[in-house]
Amino acid sequence: MAKKCVLAYSGGLDTSVILGWLMDKGYEVHAVYVDLGQPCEDREAIRKKAENIGAASVRFIDVKGELCRDFAFPVLQWQAKYESVYLLGTSIARPLISKKMLEVAKEVGATAYAHGATGKGNDQCRFQLAAEALRPDIEMIVPWRIEEFRKQFPGRTELIQYCEKNNIPVKASISKPYSSDENCLHISYEAGKLEGLDVNGLELVDFGMCVKPQAAPDKEEEVTIEFQSGVPVAVNGKKMNAYEVVAALNEIGGRNGVGIIDMVENRFVGMKSRGVYEAPGMTVLYDAHRYIEQLTMERELMHLRDRLAPEVAELVYYGFWYGAKMDALLAFIKEAQKPVSGTVSLKLYKGNIILNGRSSANSLYDEGIATMEGSDAYNQDDASGFLRIQGLPYRVAGKVRPRS
Repeated sequence: MAKKCVLAYSGGLDTSVILGWLMDKGYEVHAVYVDLGQPCEDREAIRKKAENIGAASVRFIDVKGELCRDFAFPVLQWQAKYESVYLLGTSIARPLISKKMLEVAKEVGATAYAHGATGKGNDQCRFQLAAEALRPDIEMIVPWRIEEFRKQFPGRTELIQYCEKNNIPVKASISKPYSSDENCLHISYEAGKLEGLDVNGLELVDFGMCVKPQAAPDKEEEVTIEFQSGVPVAVNGKKMNAYEVVAALNEIGGRNGVGIIDMVENRFVGMKSRGVYEAPGMTVLYDAHRYIEQLTMERELMHLRDRLAPEVAELVYYGFWYGAKMDALLAFIKEAQKPVSGTVSLKLYKGNIILNGRSSANSLYDEGIATMEGSDAYNQDDASGFLRIQGLPYRVAGKVRPRS
């Protein structure tokens, strides 16, 4: 009896080749397409492709709402950005993919889980660490870490040639052999000419969610976003579920050229890599969320969150979602975000996000205290004693160890 395997199937270059290769090795392969709201993919064509190659079954699992609600929005509440720039769009999705893959494996009786991540990248870490936390006995099959596979397919050119020979349609070509990953949160672009640092990534990439800022309208577009306890719940006055919020802001932000970055990042495996990312909706949400927090979060709590945010970004980027540390941090942020409710108005213009106004019933901003005009709400005489106490250790140290 053939050994059963589930394959995280995207319909792209790598997984299309891997599906056939696993079958050649005698596996009964169940292809699983986890629907993360990929904006540029033809799902029916992907299904037919997997069937034509010979998958034992082809399953489509819709997790768009779960991705936004249970994975992306908690990371948003942390204001977590890897190396201060990357909004973690690919990283956030991987533990959810593994979760769904293992559910299918249990259903079909598969003992192996295969994916198309390379041995050089981060995704292998995210897939495997999630799988080991959720089902420690699962066998991981990673063709790019198998010498026999690498000899047959030493690079993307050979993969493309294999698909051409076997009439497997793929988006990549020898002239534009980009590796892209997409979901409703973002699209990433790597490989090909993007590996050269002397090329302009924005000019090179054909974006799927955004227009380039230069091509955006010559007019500002206003958008309002409402938050309840740190969760976005409405856009332009219309109540929406988690996925609908992201989808609506992808459309609005995308047509205004918002959310494109080009960065060289430090991968978990140790190397630096260059990637171009577009994340219009999440970029708008990060800014809007921060503006409401500025009104509603107490100083010390916000500063503690900000100190911990890089830790959260690393956990997500490295693939440690299903761990005790992440569990505790997710519980912390849920409590910390309780007062973060309100509405923010933004103007979008050619890649820029401009604050237009904000309000909250939980606002800690008191104009009577903050005003530069005369007010009885704050007695400036009190500052003298406050600063004498704060300065005490400095006065003592200054006498004992005078500074030149």
